[in-house]
Amino acid sequence: MGDVEKLERQIKDLSPEELAAFRKWFLTYDWEVWDRQLEQDVAAGKLDALAEKALRDHAAGKSTKF
Repeated sequence: MGDVEKLERQIKDLSPEELAAFRKWFLTYDWEVWDRQLEQDVAAGKLDALAEKALRDHAAGKSTKF
């Protein structure tokens, strides 16, 4: 049995209170991982082309206000 399957079984065995605590922890953890990846991508310039296109589109009147 792989690690993921073991985790799935363990999660299924949690009490409702433990599951709620796990959900809260995992949501925080998942967003922290996403934030770190985004910061790395920004620092590496991976989003520069998208930002430049968005600025060009905005200057050309192709954007709208919410």
